[in-house]
Amino acid sequence: MGARGYNAAMMDSASPDDGPTIQRFGRADLQTHTAHGDGMADAQAMLDYVETSTDLDVVAVTDHDDVGGALAAREVHARGNYRFDFVPGIEITTRAGHLLALWVDEPIPSLRSLAESVELVHRAGGIAVVPHPFSWLTRSVGRRTLDRLLDNGDSATHPDGIEVANTSLAGRVTSARALRRNRERYGLAETGGSDAHFLEAVGTAATIFPGRTAAELREAIEARVTTAQAGRAPSMRRLGFKRLAAQQVRGLSVTPRKVIGAQLEKWRSPTPPTIGGVR
Repeated sequence: MGARGYNAAMMDSASPDDGPTIQRFGRADLQTHTAHGDGMADAQAMLDYVETSTDLDVVAVTDHDDVGGALAAREVHARGNYRFDFVPGIEITTRAGHLLALWVDEPIPSLRSLAESVELVHRAGGIAVVPHPFSWLTRSVGRRTLDRLLDNGDSATHPDGIEVANTSLAGRVTSARALRRNRERYGLAETGGSDAHFLEAVGTAATIFPGRTAAELREAIEARVTTAQAGRAPSMRRLGFKRLAAQQVRGLSVTPRKVIGAQLEKWRSPTPPTIGGVR
């Protein structure tokens, strides 16, 4: 199943005079990457692809350790006449693994503890989601780490959601285990994101939510009434060896530079930046 075809509707009971009403469900891809980071398409190409080649209602840009790509995409979205909503975000590198910060428009520092990173996302007005949990193929939060965090009694440091549908190889290998663990123990909002670094992957995984707008999506995540759905990722043959190799080189050069560069800048700065008024 490709990027299209996931829209669903549920019939709700109504009065006999009014007849049945339809509760519409939207689709949101909550993890994509642009050429501002280690993705292979710029913001304009990404949003145009969402418009013409998917049925997504919401898309988030979450470049690694840099909010600049999301802010650039937000400007493109604001100038366009797109039918879908946009959410700015970051994929933060914490000391325990990656963390998605959604609905944020300011930098969040890298290489902090997972608990501190989640708290900083919340102070910035954002939603924190654990992507590709438990995966050994990329920097991921482990099961024991997440267990300890959720047992600490401090809700400010608890993530809001967990990504249980991710069509990257790193996400696919542990998604079933993450879904099972979440339903048995965590009870976090379930999200889906393609982790797309190529246009062809955008929309192949999605968060399913009641409504169609970014505001309704956020409400659904906070109420923990979302579900996730994964389709078929584009094949290696379709993407091509040269493009895959180029993306890997890009990932090995761009992402570490953003993390290390941010740390060097912090050390050079006489006054550390603030997040939500807190240093």
